[in-house]
Amino acid sequence: MPLLHTLLHLPARLLYLALAVTAFCLLGFGLYLQHFQGLEPCPMCIMQRYAFLLVAMLALVAAGHGPGRTGSRVYAALIGLLALTGGGIAARQTWIQLFPPAIPECGPGLEFMLDSFPLGQALPMIFRGAGDCSIVDWTFLGLSIANWSLVSFSATVAFALWMLLRRERPASA
Repeated sequence: MPLLHTLLHLPARLLYLALAVTAFCLLGFGLYLQHFQGLEPCPMCIMQRYAFLLVAMLALVAAGHGPGRTGSRVYAALIGLLALTGGGIAARQTWIQLFPPAIPECGPGLEFMLDSFPLGQALPMIFRGAGDCSIVDWTFLGLSIANWSLVSFSATVAFALWMLLRRERPASA
């Protein structure tokens, strides 16, 4: 019980730092899968990355700021909204993976874009993502990347709700 009590009463600054580190690690793992395992992200994956990046940056700002009770709640509300947005995208991608459309909704593959368009036009398309959102190329414990993303965003929403509702001593750390 003392360990749980200690964890539940950590200063907001440390909790936001932990969230930022976690989100940056998730982004790093996504980049590892892309650049070292050859998994091309689809447009929905890219949008989820943006949501994780915004959550991570906001949590890092909150950790550096060391907000009081009101500030912590503002950060928590913003993080919760970002996580709900990312979670909505992850939920939609999960749905697409479970019930793939006859025609892929996410656009053409990388090779097609590079062969069909000049580099100046292909680069923005590549940045938006090239993979098919309905394809499951990787799983862990039976869950796809979109499923794990949904789990992660759900945990982030739970974190944000907890930060909104918790009682805290004034931030001093």
